[in-house]
Amino acid sequence: MLKFVKGPLESIEGVAIYPIISLLIFFIFFTALFWWVFTAKKDYIKKVSDIPLELEDDSILEINQKENRS
Repeated sequence: MLKFVKGPLESIEGVAIYPIISLLIFFIFFTALFWWVFTAKKDYIKKVSDIPLELEDDSILEINQKENRS
């Protein structure tokens, strides 16, 4: 399987730069992500982590209100 990929790529001029660019993008993205995680405000993290629970509570209240009407 690798020979089908490796063969045509060997004929392309300057193809060796693409893995380097990919590695740089990967490294920069995850470095920025780790930096953001460690510098994010705890209040913001708490607020965002509660969003799914708030939405679930709201939908349960709506369902209960609809059931009480009928």
